Amino acid sequence: MRIGPEEPCVPGFLSAYPSLAVQLPGAVLPWLRRSRDEALERFAALGLPTTRDEDWKYTSVAAIARRVFRVEAATDVPGDARTVVLRHAIEGTHRLVFVDGHFVPGLSQPMPLPATLPEGARIGSLAQALDTWAEDAEAFFAAADEAADGFAALNAAFWSDGAWIDLAAGVALEAPVHLLFVTTRGDIANFPRNLIRAGDGASATVIEHHVGPDGASYLSDTLTRIVLGRGARIAHTKLQQEGRRSFHLANVSAEQGRDSAFLSHALAFGGQLSRAAITTRLGAEGCDAKLAGLYVGSGRQHIDHHTCIDHASPRGTSRELYKGVLDDAARAVFNGRVIVRPDAQRTDALQSNRNLLLSEEAEVDTKPQLEIWADDVKCAHGATVGQLDADQLHYLRARGIGEGDARALLIRAFAADALAGIEHGPLRARLESLLPGALPEAM
Repeated sequence: MRIGPEEPCVPGFLSAYPSLAVQLPGAVLPWLRRSRDEALERFAALGLPTTRDEDWKYTSVAAIARRVFRVEAATDVPGDARTVVLRHAIEGTHRLVFVDGHFVPGLSQPMPLPATLPEGARIGSLAQALDTWAEDAEAFFAAADEAADGFAALNAAFWSDGAWIDLAAGVALEAPVHLLFVTTRGDIANFPRNLIRAGDGASATVIEHHVGPDGASYLSDTLTRIVLGRGARIAHTKLQQEGRRSFHLANVSAEQGRDSAFLSHALAFGGQLSRAAITTRLGAEGCDAKLAGLYVGSGRQHIDHHTCIDHASPRGTSRELYKGVLDDAARAVFNGRVIVRPDAQRTDALQSNRNLLLSEEAEVDTKPQLEIWADDVKCAHGATVGQLDADQLHYLRARGIGEGDARALLIRAFAADALAGIEHGPLRARLESLLPGALPEAM
């Protein structure tokens, strides 16, 4: 039975919508108001997913359904927000900052962005883009509003801001764009939406980064849509570093044009419950997709990753590697689906999920999937679950390395290749530094 209006969360959102709708970005645009209204209707029909839905079999959102979160069309920026931003800033990037769901130009850097960007690059707030590039935004929204579940429908109805990145043909961004989403308080729901489009031959690196306070309970429901033209290249890193009492639900989808390359890294360190659904469709010949992920959990964290690589055209290549490190009573879910359509001959796909459990209570449910409908393909998949190697620990300790340091070395070595494809040095260094703090007892 699907969660319905008898749960506080659902009627709370339904009743809040009429007064909020007139305050949300684009309220004066008829097409966007229709889009939001239709999304709310889809949410009312879908409700929130339950464990009876196959894709949510191992992830219960009952704790979210029991809560009522406030949705705010505008908010004041707390005085300590700048300190939080500076603590999480990544060197050598264009930075766009969103606090409690809303763009804050004064905390973004450099500003104004156009002065530091090549011609043909449009980067800024999605809410502001509706004023400047409304016609382009309408076409993009038509492709982005897919309600795979109730959370995606909620985002389509309530989004308040996010990033707009639109690169004309041939535009190459030398520095990554850092999208920093900061939640500062509890009992609120944020709905960031990011739309990224790379024209033929364009390229960029985008870091989508979510942070929040450990002591606050809040909801982040995010959607990122990426479209790659012919020969385009987008490297997208999603760094989830939410507070330990928060709920984080994310949808990332990419549509790839001919000979394009999509590189995805999904890193999950925070949250009481987090889930990321990442999909890419190789929609033309010669596409390349690389998906990598690292999730690290302790305490009673629940971390879920669902991925789908859809080979819809010939001569596509995909590589997927997800790794998990779990301690205490943490639980992880990995479901990786690779589809090879009948016309996708000469597909080359490889998928792997590997997990390291540091305690007897830690648990992982892993399900790599291959669905092959073509006959001229090269595909493989696999999954492993294990513990630290006792012989390797003994070897290190026999050479004078303490047990804690030995365990830390082995954990870092296990995680290393999940981070190897990250090209921006300061980001890779930041991720490596986060590992010890994510598993304080183990490290």
